[in-house]
Amino acid sequence: MGDDNGTTVTEFILLGFSHLGIYKLPLFGGVLFIYLVTLLGNSLIITLTLLDSALGTPMYFFLRHLSILEILYTTTIVPRMLSDLLSSHPVISPASCFIQMYFFALFGGTECCLLCAMAYDRFAAICRPLHYATQMNRQVCVGMVGTSYLMGIMTGSTDALVIFTLPFHGTNIIHHYFCDVLPVVKLASGDTFWAEVGNFIVSFLFIIAPFVLIIFSYARIVITILGLASAQGRQKVFSTCSSHLLVVLLFYGTASIAYMRPGTNANQDMDQIISLFYTVVTPMFNPFIYTLRNKEVMGALRRKLTKHL
Repeated sequence: MGDDNGTTVTEFILLGFSHLGIYKLPLFGGVLFIYLVTLLGNSLIITLTLLDSALGTPMYFFLRHLSILEILYTTTIVPRMLSDLLSSHPVISPASCFIQMYFFALFGGTECCLLCAMAYDRFAAICRPLHYATQMNRQVCVGMVGTSYLMGIMTGSTDALVIFTLPFHGTNIIHHYFCDVLPVVKLASGDTFWAEVGNFIVSFLFIIAPFVLIIFSYARIVITILGLASAQGRQKVFSTCSSHLLVVLLFYGTASIAYMRPGTNANQDMDQIISLFYTVVTPMFNPFIYTLRNKEVMGALRRKLTKHL
């Protein structure tokens, strides 16, 4: 274990919610319940989009991969968090911390790019309906998903490799419940300038830039919707993209609050609470948003239940 005499850190302490005392058990139960609902809901969407031919459009192809990402994203964080909530001394090795940071950044970056691809799909369907079938064919959709994963790999590699090439001496206490970029880089003993620059570039390219493209796509969609003659037509078109827009707002809204707030020690508890929303709670909402608000998914669910029950 590291201390202030320059000894190399051999393990990190994940301080997390250790200060909650007896309240850690209710938090454990709540997080476990949300995690199980997330797994069940997203697995249901994956199954329905694979088995029902009516859900064979590009929109549901992207939705299936979004659900896969949500499962992977939360599984990177939650099982370890649940274990630490039951532990009196939650520690993590530098190697395990590196792996967790890498996959968290990988899946988070991939989701940002995939949400951008889904926005473009809605833009093509609404603003260019006559060319939609050729613009969004199977090969293009696979390429967009593959590019999203490639961008995620670049995000994870840059964040984790740049940070863990820095020396870690002295304090080894991470004021968080997982190995997030900012809490870990604060513990580095060397010059963190290039690590912070690398993190900023990655954030801009793979988080901010996709969000700007999403906003641009929806600006064009809104202009197209307002140009429709009938109110019924406008409502029908907007309903096809409202679910995706709500998911974007939930994901980017909570993540932006977490990463763009001033980083003071007084905010550490609040940072963890906000992080809970985009790492644990938001992935649970997505299946409900895409099923309860989507007649095609509900129809597919009813058909499967009628067939098997």
